[in-house]
Order: sequence, then structure tokens, then C-alpha cells
Amino acid sequence: MFSKPTNNNRAAQPAQQSGRRNDTGVTMNSAPAAPAKPAAPVIRAASLLGTDLVFEGSVHGDGSLQIDGAIKGDIHVAQLVVGEQAHVEGTIRCGTVEVRGRVIGNIEAQTVKLHETAFVEGDITHGQLSIDVGAYFQGRCQQFRQAQTQAAPQAMTASSPFTQAQATMAAPESDGHVIEFDGHRG
Repeated sequence: MFSKPTNNNRAAQPAQQSGRRNDTGVTMNSAPAAPAKPAAPVIRAASLLGTDLVFEGSVHGDGSLQIDGAIKGDIHVAQLVVGEQAHVEGTIRCGTVEVRGRVIGNIEAQTVKLHETAFVEGDITHGQLSIDVGAYFQGRCQQFRQAQTQAAPQAMTASSPFTQAQATMAAPESDGHVIEFDGHRG
């Protein structure tokens, strides 16, 4: 009934472990194939420009950027956080922008949030805008056209977050809602 494998049987042993022969002589696997695991999403950390750094030039990319230092130039990324000690001078065009520091220039993004420590001088073109009490904003804000935001999901199927944000950003209509705000810190 039970037998110890001999040297002659050992060579055949791996074949016996991987499958069995049925009456027709065909080797069949007894264990079902393991289902393929989906690839885990890659989570990338935001790139960081530290407080002791000053950068002059344009920044372009599909990732996230946190600025705690100073940038003089245009910024085109998927997500941007302007830290409390940061100073940005140039045009910002992103999917999502959070401002805690100083921005001198226009902002164009799907979502814009000005925190209470924000100081912004320039126009904001947005899909959604949030301004905390205490934030300083001098400029015009204009919301994207609704018709183009609804047509954009068809074009966004296989593109990066930065490209998706750009697809939803349409030039504002000339008869769109313009809010002029002259606020100052209290």
C-alpha cells in the first residue's frame, strides 16, 4: 500500500506531484490554477522643493509637487501644494492646487483651495474653488464652462491625471460668471 521511493522512482516523482494519469494515459493536474493577482497600484510620493531651495524655470510633469521654497516660472503638474513658507511667481496650471503660501500669477485648475494663510495675486480659473476665512485673494475668478466639463470624460479614458485636468479646463466664456474680489487679511 505505501512504499518508500527508490532511486528509480525519484526521477518520476516530480511528474507525479504535478499531475495524475487517468485511464486514457493523459496527465491531468489535480490542483486548480491560481488566479492571477491584479497589479497593486503604484503610489508615488510628491516631489518636494524644500524651504532652503530657490528654483528658476518651468516645472512640468504628471505627478505631485509640494513647494516649500521659491519658484520663479510656470508650473504644470497634476497636483500642487504651495506650503506656508513658499513663494511662487508664475502661471500655475494643474488638476488640483492647494495654496498655503504666496502666489503671484494666474492659477488654472480643476480644484483650487486657498487656505487661511494663502496670499494670491492673480486670476483663478477653476472648476471648484474654496477660500478659507483669512486668505488674501486679489484678482478675478472664473469657473470653467459646464458644457465642456461634461463632454470631457469621453476623452479622458487612457490619459494621465495632468492630461485629464487639461481636458476639463476650457477657456471661460466671455459671458461667464466673473467675481471680482478685493479681500485682505484681518
